[in-house]
Amino acid sequence: MDYRAGCCCALLLAGAFSAAAQDYPSKPIRFVLPFPPGGGTDTLARIVGQKLGQDFGQTIVMDNRPGAGANIGADIAAHAPADGYTLLMGNVAHAVNVTLYRKLGYDLVKDFAPITLLASTPNILVVHPSVAAKSVQELIALAKSKPGQLNYASSGSGSSSHLAGELFKTMTGVNLVHVPYKGGGPAVTSLIAGETVVGFATAPSVLPHVKSGKLRALAVTSAKRSAAAAELPTIAESGVPGYEANTWYGVLAPRGTPAAIIARLNGEFIAIMQSPEIRERIAPLGYEPDTGTPQQFAAYIKSEIAKWGKVVKAAGIHAD
Repeated sequence: MDYRAGCCCALLLAGAFSAAAQDYPSKPIRFVLPFPPGGGTDTLARIVGQKLGQDFGQTIVMDNRPGAGANIGADIAAHAPADGYTLLMGNVAHAVNVTLYRKLGYDLVKDFAPITLLASTPNILVVHPSVAAKSVQELIALAKSKPGQLNYASSGSGSSSHLAGELFKTMTGVNLVHVPYKGGGPAVTSLIAGETVVGFATAPSVLPHVKSGKLRALAVTSAKRSAAAAELPTIAESGVPGYEANTWYGVLAPRGTPAAIIARLNGEFIAIMQSPEIRERIAPLGYEPDTGTPQQFAAYIKSEIAKWGKVVKAAGIHAD
């Protein structure tokens, strides 16, 4: 190709992308949520989405597509038009699924354009009030006295709550029975009803029920205490040194979404997470803002795939 012709094409493309970003958004944006309503992913997406809609002057459509450990929603988003009008609320489960599932209908690294990490939150180790344990050590002792008789709920195979439970089992030598649900909301509902008695649930999904007395919190899974529940010790300081398992949330778009639109969305989401209004809303729920560039998020996703891949292989877990 002639050099000058190539330059002209590049300039025309750049101009088209710039115009697309200036006109964006001109219609509603679909936010694919790969979990049911009520969990930590859904809660944060709705808080952030409401503010995004106000700032953009457009409707943000919340599209819950749960199932297959968050893979159904991710697959739908991965194959959506790359025009900035379909976004995925991703979380740590998607990084875990790369190793957990032998075959996926999408590639987390190749099929998505990361926009930004939004926030992280610790899981909280909770028990049903009927459980005769008021500390981590008491729960360990109870579980060892009743091997295989206590069950724990998770938001699905390979979810952060599942791996938090498996890590706890490995590091303490207890035998808890895993009961997977299709999302954090159903898992917490089962805990409140007493269908399951132990859970490693995200802070946003259980803190209201802990405060109401429907569940008893024993500890947080993070390396340090959470500002949202400072009275709770970490599992590590409760006699299980080295224990740590967090949940993160971030926004991705289908691969091929114009770079100018990715940059526009990145700036909008960062501004939202830094706004006092949003910080005041999410802090009591246990979310800790943690944003950055698309490149930083892409690197973080790769590091999380490697980290949890080791845990999945060590535990011998497979979901298919």
